[in-house]
Amino acid sequence: MSIRLFTLAVLLALSSQGLQAKTFREMFPNKKYEVAEAQKFVESLDYKTGTVFLDTSGVKLNVSKSFYFLASEHAKRVIIEAWGNPPTSGENVLGMILPSDKTPADETWGAIIRFVEDGYVSDEDAAKIDYTDLLKGMQESVTQASAERAKEGFESIRLVGWASPPYYDKDTHKLHWAKEVEFGGAQPHTLNYDIRALGRKGVLSINFVAGMNDLSVIKKDVIPAVLAMPEFTSGFRYEEYVPGVDKIAAYGIGGLIAGKVLSKVGLLAIALVFLKKGWIVIVLALGALWKVGMRFIRRPPEA
Repeated sequence: MSIRLFTLAVLLALSSQGLQAKTFREMFPNKKYEVAEAQKFVESLDYKTGTVFLDTSGVKLNVSKSFYFLASEHAKRVIIEAWGNPPTSGENVLGMILPSDKTPADETWGAIIRFVEDGYVSDEDAAKIDYTDLLKGMQESVTQASAERAKEGFESIRLVGWASPPYYDKDTHKLHWAKEVEFGGAQPHTLNYDIRALGRKGVLSINFVAGMNDLSVIKKDVIPAVLAMPEFTSGFRYEEYVPGVDKIAAYGIGGLIAGKVLSKVGLLAIALVFLKKGWIVIVLALGALWKVGMRFIRRPPEA
């Protein structure tokens, strides 16, 4: 067995150590939803805290008690079934992070986690990027993606601008920025806050989906805590890159921000995190012929 495979086997064997899995009632002893479907949905999820190893990415997440982690299958259900996003938005999702006092049925933010093993991403262009020009190019891409979404029956989308401009920490090899996104021309706008942690083999992607009114809280209290969560284990760290041996990604920091990190699987719109969530919308039962349905969207319904 190679050293790398042995390391991965050890990580997977240790993945349950330090990990605490809780039921809905253990996490939220006093919370109950009037809608049975909402209650059934949140009770079907597994809520985890502690140390989480993300498959073969070499990433260890240290999830404190102020947050909880949903594993891949549960995260996909939230993104697609509960928040009403396209099925493709669940591809490559390793999990989600949410605040410990909220369920996916509440009005809250959620952080979607992916890892793309495209190789070592050079950060040499970080200090040379014109973020104004980069934004213009991204807005043009969004316009094209919006037309494709419309063909699939989803709302139009518009990238309004930076909610928080890109910032790269060369010491920790972590990048973060925020976008303001408009769905269907309605208010309030959606906040997409992005974190990228660079590793030797690829990039860990953490995408926050929230409302624009959540920006100050997320930026001040949540981002510092979440930035401290991911840690690449030995053999997968950015500084352990071996020139001439390791694969080099076909993009740099600018490509990460523009969303090219997922372009190889045709998910440019998802790389820009065009997700939405929020209030529960219920199709009320009318007699015995109607079924009670549930769907989550980012903004409250119009009166």
